[in-house]
Amino acid sequence: MGGIPRAGLRAKFILAIIVAFVIGYAGAGFVPLQLFVAGVREQVLQNARIMMSAANAIQNYTNSVVVPLIGFQRNGKFLAASIPFFVAQKTFRGVQKKFPDYRFREPALNPTNPDDRTTGWEADFIHSFARDPRLSELVAERVTPTGRSLSLARPIRVNDASCLTCHRSPNAAPPALVAPYGRDNGFGWKLHQVMGAEIVPVPMALPMQQAEHAFLTFMAILLSMGLVIIVILNVLLHYIVIRPVKRMAAIATPVSLGDLGAEEYEKKGSDEISTLSAAFNRMRRGIESAMQMLQR
Repeated sequence: MGGIPRAGLRAKFILAIIVAFVIGYAGAGFVPLQLFVAGVREQVLQNARIMMSAANAIQNYTNSVVVPLIGFQRNGKFLAASIPFFVAQKTFRGVQKKFPDYRFREPALNPTNPDDRTTGWEADFIHSFARDPRLSELVAERVTPTGRSLSLARPIRVNDASCLTCHRSPNAAPPALVAPYGRDNGFGWKLHQVMGAEIVPVPMALPMQQAEHAFLTFMAILLSMGLVIIVILNVLLHYIVIRPVKRMAAIATPVSLGDLGAEEYEKKGSDEISTLSAAFNRMRRGIESAMQMLQR
């Protein structure tokens, strides 16, 4: 009766190698993927910190150099260019013309300028800073119409009492400030209170695409190396194990049937197959000697 042929040594060995490779390939893919994503996130976060540091430098320059030169008002008119927050945001609007996905925002719960009012997710940052005074930085990811975005936020606290001159009440504020913005916005601030946050949203779409391309390239190289290793092992298995074993099996068959004229097989070397071939030849000569004694 015919039956299903049993898998040979080569098939079993190759199957074991393929299974081991598939398991290793899946594991090797999972770890680098996490590393690539973590690297992208850190790169995006670093870009956000650089942008925020640049904005802070603009604010410090405005406060230390510009304000002493021009003051906050001239000829009874309020000079917005002397407000560090205004100058930083105005500067980054110029950057945004070339890089529209990059922004610098300083929203407040009760801003003087209505353009600085918070959106829902920006208010969440401010409330978090207000609840925990120890927080100095928050990072959050969100999905936007253009893709994933990472936002870096730092609190804006009223730590300078001179800020209250303009923001305690409309009656105490300079008329030049009240005239353009009105008496309803930007007042009632208190010392050491969190009134807003510096927020830099940075898109993650392009860095993620680059990371995915690098990951796929890495996996393709790993797959190619695995296939080459499997082919090399298959060739080595054929010449070092399969071929000598088949040769010894071909000799053993006639010897087992009493054909003492079958040739010997000798494999030079000191590996296990060479040892097996030497033992096989000794066994063959022993059988030959025993049969000769029986024939006498």
